[in-house]
Amino acid sequence: MENKNITVIGTGGVGGYFGFKLCQYIKNLPAYSITLVARGLTYEAIKENGLTLISPENPGAPVRPDRIIESLEEVEPSDLILICVKEYDLEKVCLAIRNKISSNTIVIALMNGADIYERVRKVINTGTYLPCCIYVASHIKEKGIIEHKGPTGKIIIGRDPENKQADINWVIDLFRNSGADIILKENSFVDIWTKFVFISSFGLVSARYNKSIGQVCGDASLRERTVRIMEEIQLIASELKVGLPTDIVSLTLEKARSFPYDTPTSLQLDINSKKGDNELELFAGAIIGYGKKLGIETNETSQIYSEIRRDVLQILSKDLNH
Repeated sequence: MENKNITVIGTGGVGGYFGFKLCQYIKNLPAYSITLVARGLTYEAIKENGLTLISPENPGAPVRPDRIIESLEEVEPSDLILICVKEYDLEKVCLAIRNKISSNTIVIALMNGADIYERVRKVINTGTYLPCCIYVASHIKEKGIIEHKGPTGKIIIGRDPENKQADINWVIDLFRNSGADIILKENSFVDIWTKFVFISSFGLVSARYNKSIGQVCGDASLRERTVRIMEEIQLIASELKVGLPTDIVSLTLEKARSFPYDTPTSLQLDINSKKGDNELELFAGAIIGYGKKLGIETNETSQIYSEIRRDVLQILSKDLNH
């Protein structure tokens, strides 16, 4: 096999977890080289101490990539680029790297969202982009140190609708051999939208009321708001011919009830910790945008979107006045 250059952009909970596994696997394989892109104190920590994963899957030492860089301008030609940033940085990263992508480059954005494929392809029109969704319970414990709990991180990945014949088997084998749980499907959009129904509906309602997933399930009025958002997404997915199960709403509620009662959502934590950047647009913005494009009413999503934005502005206003 030809030498393969891999670049991982972002070393947070997701990029740090999968980046660690790839570094660990290829450290003694001369056919591969891996570059991590990190910023500020994270860059300094990894440069000095390596990347650490605290996990039942890793009792060992930190790993060191072949290169650690801080600027996207330093990214070299790569066979595989993993974009592991928050969705609000997605376009910025794509713009910075698009001239570095050849027809042979494979790009994967390891993030969850219904419109990620379209957003990447609006900026990057060369190479192969593999749509996916991810399941991994990992977060930054300290700069350069990632903590992981729960099952092995999973990637459900599909072929590029614009380049179905691309050779991606080496990428699947790479992840699988690194210890990640990766599932290849000819069409991953059903899985992407199935996860989106869950994370967006429960994310929005839990963020609006600062309630856990269990609390939302247990409160009739909050559960009804959640269901109405799901139903709007279901109408959009139906118009787009995604192929969601007809009982997606009941399946999603059943999934939510399987979580520990006090489980928060990431949007809830971001909104209620007064974090400036958050993924409100990833959820509500995408639903409203699809609704306008397809002529589908998204009244419930639009309403809760306005309420959350109002709440955020009130929080910021209080902080400014103290």
